[in-house]
Amino acid sequence: MADIAKFLDKAYEGMEFSELANAPVAALQGVSDGDAEHLKAAFGIDTIRDLATNKFVLWAQAINVLGK
Repeated sequence: MADIAKFLDKAYEGMEFSELANAPVAALQGVSDGDAEHLKAAFGIDTIRDLATNKFVLWAQAINVLGK
């Protein structure tokens, strides 16, 4: 994942990973401010860290891995 910039909006390119983890989910390429509002309302997700550690995301990842 050397070229992480391709996954981020321009304003967040070049940030340290520790900073990115605390960035809003809208910092991710393709996640709009509206999408971020829906994630907040549905799952309490504000940051990239919140998304990455969300129990539903983790469950879905586990099911996907075990289903292979």
